[in-house]
Amino acid sequence: MNLSEVVGTHPIEGVGGVVLCGGHSERMGRPKLSLPFGDELMLTRIVGLLSEVVSPVIVVAAQHQQLPALGDGVIVVRDERPDLGPLGGLAVGLAALQSQVQAAFVTGCDCPLLQTAFVRHMVLSLGAHDLAIPRDGKYHHPLAGVYRTSLVGQAQQLIAAGRMRPLFLIEAADALEIDVEELRECDPQLHSLLNMNTPEQYQQALDIAGFSAGDPAPHTIDEKGDPV
Repeated sequence: MNLSEVVGTHPIEGVGGVVLCGGHSERMGRPKLSLPFGDELMLTRIVGLLSEVVSPVIVVAAQHQQLPALGDGVIVVRDERPDLGPLGGLAVGLAALQSQVQAAFVTGCDCPLLQTAFVRHMVLSLGAHDLAIPRDGKYHHPLAGVYRTSLVGQAQQLIAAGRMRPLFLIEAADALEIDVEELRECDPQLHSLLNMNTPEQYQQALDIAGFSAGDPAPHTIDEKGDPV
């Protein structure tokens, strides 16, 4: 199937999603995935947005990380080696999807302003490439890109060689680099590329969305999927 020929508003066939949430949130001071954002929590919001465009959605979490309760069809995969960073989480997510879909949109758990039009545009841009990724000058946005699930082997080889930066995978693969200015067509303010690492950035995202920093009681599950 040629992904560039797929149109519509339903989830795109043959494409899944990966949400990485195994980080330590040290600069934020508390887990980013359970921060309130409107009447949702951060992770549930991002999973919901992604599920409108792709399916299934994989959440890659650390071994004992507590998660907000997630909807039906969302698959939680535990990363046994979270110290490997985003490339390690990416490899785990792609491996979990490899038998089900051709490609996956990959994002973090701290991008609450992700636009479904942006995700759809990135997926439909992939064509015959191994991956499609936004580029802003010399800087790439690896957690806003689309990756062939067949890249899992290359990612694992890079990890084994100690080459842990996502940039190494971008350089090794047939990558389509999309200038961020071109992406304003589907996301005029490029909100999809805004992530949050500090309380100040969290507040900025709330302000953009018109939300206040309320604190609803989160419902979480443990690594076995049981409520806590």
